[in-house]
Parts: sequence; C-alpha cells; structure tokens
Amino acid sequence: MKFFAESDGTNSMWIADKWNDYEIIDCSEGEKLERWGRYILLRPDPQVIWNTDKKAREWQHIDGHYHRSSRGGGEWESFRLPEQWSIRYGELTFRLKPFAFKHTGLFPEQAVNWDWFGNKIKQAARPVKVLNLFAYTGGATLAAAKAGASVTHVDASKGMVGWARENAKASGLESAPVRWIVDDCIKFAERELRRQNHYDAIIMDPPSYGRGPKGEIWKIEEAVFPLVALCTKLLSDTPLFFLINSYTTGLAPSVLSYMLSSCVVPQCQGRVTADEIGLPVTASGLALPCGASGRWEAD
Repeated sequence: MKFFAESDGTNSMWIADKWNDYEIIDCSEGEKLERWGRYILLRPDPQVIWNTDKKAREWQHIDGHYHRSSRGGGEWESFRLPEQWSIRYGELTFRLKPFAFKHTGLFPEQAVNWDWFGNKIKQAARPVKVLNLFAYTGGATLAAAKAGASVTHVDASKGMVGWARENAKASGLESAPVRWIVDDCIKFAERELRRQNHYDAIIMDPPSYGRGPKGEIWKIEEAVFPLVALCTKLLSDTPLFFLINSYTTGLAPSVLSYMLSSCVVPQCQGRVTADEIGLPVTASGLALPCGASGRWEAD
C-alpha cells in the first residue's frame, strides 16, 4: 500500500510521514487507534465518519481510551497508561500525558511543518528570529530552535508554557535562545509593533475558540485575519516565512492562502501555498486529514 506523498501545495495533502514513535494504526466509527511510543490510545476524531473492518490486533490491546460525554467534554479510561511518558521525533523529545479534551500535549501532524521550516532556517545561513504565537507545548518552538533560530514563544496558558520548557529541557535545548512569554497573543503582537521589534519568520497555530489570561475571548473567524494583518507589520526587511495552521473545519486551505496573499504578498512579494495536513493510516494506506496549513515563503 502506498501513502499519499508529501505535496508541494499542488497535490492532495502534506503528510507527516517520518515518525517512528507515533502511528495511526487504524480509524473507524468516529475514533482513531494510535501508537504513542509503546502505548496504544483510542481517541475520537470528527473526521472519521466511516465504518470499516477493525482488523488490527491493537484494537484489542488499548492502554487508554478517551470517551466523549453526551453532555460535552469527556474523560479518559486508563488501562495500562502511565501519568506521563515521552516520545521522540528526530532529536526532539516530547513529554506526553492524558490531557483534558482528549489531547496528549502534542499534534504529530505538525511534524510536516517542522521539517519544512526547519530546512528553511538552516538554508538561510544567517541569524533568524522566529515569533511563535499560540505556541502550546512548543513543538514548533523546539523545531525552530534546533534548526538554529532564536524563538519568541507566546501562549496565554502558564501551564502550557511550563510544559514547553520541560520539552525543551528534555530535548537538550534548555539553553537555546528562546524567550518564554505568557501573554495574550494579540496584545503581545501589538506591544511588539510599538516597540518596533521585528521577526524574520512568524508561526501561528490559533485555536478555534479560546480565552486569554485575563478572560479575553478569541474566535478564529473574527480574529485571525486582523492578527495576520498585524503580524505582517512585524516582519523584518528580509523575511523568511509565515506559517498559519488551522484545525477549524470551516477554514479551507484556500482561506489561509487568501489571507496570506492579501496581507503578506503585497508587502514582501514571495509565494503562497496552502493545503490540508495529515497523517498516514497503516491499516488502509490512506491519509487522515488533520487540519490545514498556509505557508508564505520568500523567493
């Protein structure tokens, strides 16, 4: 069986297919069966709308199962799952745990973006300053720092920033040039503009809905375009890339492309590509869509 190839923006999907410690084994009936290191998890996924034969033996050997509640939210059922464990991607180490709202603390499909911008940072052969907004537990921050960039990591959650710092330490990047900022991303970007601070690259991974540290409400459909326009003003005179990720099903890749083309291209020229991102499914040889990404890069 052949997985979809990673695309250049013109084919079907960008696939994170270089994992050793992570795998989607199978998916059916609204759930995906995953291997995270040595542990097998079963989690709901709204994209899995098909019912297919469950032939993989791992369906019978689950270590943790997240059950959705009809009242909203849900809870983990643990069989042999530890409170915390780690997996690796290349030279990066990520600490995981069963987290509220079905998460483990990592979005493995983002590895396809880590590889893309990591190569761009290395090939730039110059100092690169990266701003990572909605930076969560630091996957993109660590990938950029490992490639040689200095990174400003911003997230509204103190707990998530602390977790990201633990991942940095586990990856041997404790002393890397990273600024760890707990703040509302919009307000931080506005202050950086007033300070006349600029960045060679910007990454943003906005949630569909969220709240800032002081109760600020974020709705992606209302707030993301003004933020992209604001962050465009933070780009340096020699920008390298601008990456937007979206897990909101209503925002197609072409929407991300339109925003970048409207905001970044008039100021910086360059080119824009956008596509779904996804992960290979071992049982079927197909790919599970996991959101979308828009990429602007300098010529």
